[in-house]
Amino acid sequence: MKEFLVALVTTVPEGTGPAEVDRRRAAEAVRAGELAAAGHLVRLWRPVGELRSIGLWRAADEGELYEKVLGTLPLWPWMTASVTALESHPNDPGRSGATA
Repeated sequence: MKEFLVALVTTVPEGTGPAEVDRRRAAEAVRAGELAAAGHLVRLWRPVGELRSIGLWRAADEGELYEKVLGTLPLWPWMTASVTALESHPNDPGRSGATA
């Protein structure tokens, strides 16, 4: 699988009720757990003082990332994503001798 650095910003549409926001956030947590268990969501961070998240995600390709991974998040319709495809660096201390 390929790795992607994904920055996500969620903007709740104006007029959305608090119950709908709570429902989607709860469903988001469940789905994130499922994607982590499946090996798609590797790490997830929130920059200090910001309301965005940055994650390390895995998928076969960018199409799968959008269609079968990110697109299945309950908050996805409210999200703006910035996706950067990653490849291994020769000096990466975490590299286990595998080629990129």
